[in-house]
Amino acid sequence: MKQTADQINLPHFRRMGFLVWPIPRPGIGWLFIMPWLIGFLLFTVFPFIASLYLSFCSYDVLSAPRWIGLANYRDLLLNDPLFYKALYNTLCYAVFSIPLGVAAGIGLALLLDMNLRGISIYRTIFFLPSIVPVVAASMLWLWILNPQIGLVNGLLAHIGIKGPAWLGSASWSKTSLIVMSIWGVGGAMIIYLAGLKDIPLHLYEAALVDGANTWQRVRHITLPMLTPVIFFNVVMSVIGSFQYFTQAYVMTGGGPEDSTLFYALCLFNRAFSYLNMGYASAMAWILLVIVFAATLLIFRTHRRWVHYE
Repeated sequence: MKQTADQINLPHFRRMGFLVWPIPRPGIGWLFIMPWLIGFLLFTVFPFIASLYLSFCSYDVLSAPRWIGLANYRDLLLNDPLFYKALYNTLCYAVFSIPLGVAAGIGLALLLDMNLRGISIYRTIFFLPSIVPVVAASMLWLWILNPQIGLVNGLLAHIGIKGPAWLGSASWSKTSLIVMSIWGVGGAMIIYLAGLKDIPLHLYEAALVDGANTWQRVRHITLPMLTPVIFFNVVMSVIGSFQYFTQAYVMTGGGPEDSTLFYALCLFNRAFSYLNMGYASAMAWILLVIVFAATLLIFRTHRRWVHYE
């Protein structure tokens, strides 16, 4: 008969030549999670606490931190116009990209939920842009939006429209990045598609019996039943929008005229271009408060519009 875990005799294993550590059974679990726990403490908890301390210090990496109290926060809120410019750019991006991303994701999911031949191929095609590396996608869009040789302005020229400078124009740069964000909506589309598959079919059958048309079924069944998935995607999109960095860093560097200087990019410049780590740490904690407040607001209002089955 096979012995259970509680019946295993450790001295018997030692006589058989096996090396058995004298570890109490409750300690074995801690031993297995110790690598992750050490990494979590060293690379997450310690930097988290250190950044809070550094936000009250003047620190340039080359010298020891010097305690200055609330001076970093005072300078940020009262004497730094770039802080408010970066916050404004980030809020503009979030306000427009999140609703457009939700609408595009739901629209694509509804189209790809049809029972058509080869529909899996179309789903794969629309999902592919979301797994392209961000830097590679940014370089691709630099060519697409090039004002001289770009694909977009080339197509506009064929119909007699002179295209704008896009990323080279302060008035069009944020619009360009918002349009680019919709291109990578495939990840959210897959989540919406999974949510559509969970909607009970009998609700649609009952609506058909009552004479509801397609729009009425979408409005009164699909969207309300999809609101938990929309809620999840909105929360994740809000958090991601306030950390928008890579595309702006690769494509514009914050220009022109600081029109694409997003909050995370401004923080990066303060930390690694000017080596003002204390100031950047204060920016990071303000960002944490802003993201927490935005997320808390969404959670406080979700009971009014999120419908659970």
